[in-house]
Amino acid sequence: MASLPRHLLVVDDEPHIGVLFRMQFERRGYRVTVARTLAEARRVLAAGSPDLLLLDIHLPDGLGLDLLAEVRKRPATAQLPVLILTAEGDEHILRETDRLGATVLTKPFSPSKLTARMLQLLGESPTAADENPA
Repeated sequence: MASLPRHLLVVDDEPHIGVLFRMQFERRGYRVTVARTLAEARRVLAAGSPDLLLLDIHLPDGLGLDLLAEVRKRPATAQLPVLILTAEGDEHILRETDRLGATVLTKPFSPSKLTARMLQLLGESPTAADENPA
């Protein structure tokens, strides 16, 4: 019996971020869901737990940090790996993400850096293609 593909939830209002994730991870066999608002992300999370959450800080309907705090309070998602995507170098945001157990990746970032960080959080090893992109 085949196992279900691992599920990544990307919460970012910038369309190119979703495209980047689809390109990088669907080819690896992951299922990628993109939510552009906190409300959409909450609906996805209510339907089941993803294997990894990628979360922007500033969204049209609130702060990603609020969703991160909610995720940490739910037993089903308390240990969910979370990668925060931010253009901010704000010390408060960095302290809060650290306190809530999330990893931060500062925008702009390269696809290879994104892939490496994601694979690290998922406990997977990079392939030769990841280490030597064309």
